[in-house]
Amino acid sequence: MQNQKKSKRLALILVSVVAGMVGLSYASVPLYDLFCRVTGYGGTTQQADIAPDVILDREMIIEFDANTSRGMPWDFKPTAHRVTMKVGETGLAFYQAHNPTNKTIKGTATFNVTPQKVGQYFTKIDCFCFTEQVLKPGEKVDMPVTFFVDPEIADDPNVSEVKVITLSYTFFISEDEEELDVSSNEEEKPVDVN
Repeated sequence: MQNQKKSKRLALILVSVVAGMVGLSYASVPLYDLFCRVTGYGGTTQQADIAPDVILDREMIIEFDANTSRGMPWDFKPTAHRVTMKVGETGLAFYQAHNPTNKTIKGTATFNVTPQKVGQYFTKIDCFCFTEQVLKPGEKVDMPVTFFVDPEIADDPNVSEVKVITLSYTFFISEDEEELDVSSNEEEKPVDVN
């Protein structure tokens, strides 16, 4: 009787541990995302409504990078590849996207900054990456991003050597995109926009 009671207790503990592990596995992605947004870990940038009222003499070079995922046919690039600005100063950059196909395509951009340890100091005020983008056949669009490097970076000795920050975007076809069959063998013809 004593062994049976111990076995039931052990089984209950094991079931609880397994249930807890399953629960944590489902919660891990949102918790990790929240952690990255709060700390800037993994190059995740911050978001703000307004720029700081302090501008430091320290200058930073901001480089811009653009990529597309496999299957995304857009031409995507920054209009300028780098800018030098003061910490706390508001910057404005443009990325250009062009849909050379004969189909309307919806895209979503992901982003990060490198080195990753400065993610918590790179802050966006406005960005095309906050919304889904829709480009019609042959359409070309300039998309702005407004940003600043938080003056609090000056108080962090772990990033004192950083002089260059790279802001990188990758465009993906939206998950709900039904109009473009990327597995199709048919060759799409570019549309002449002139």
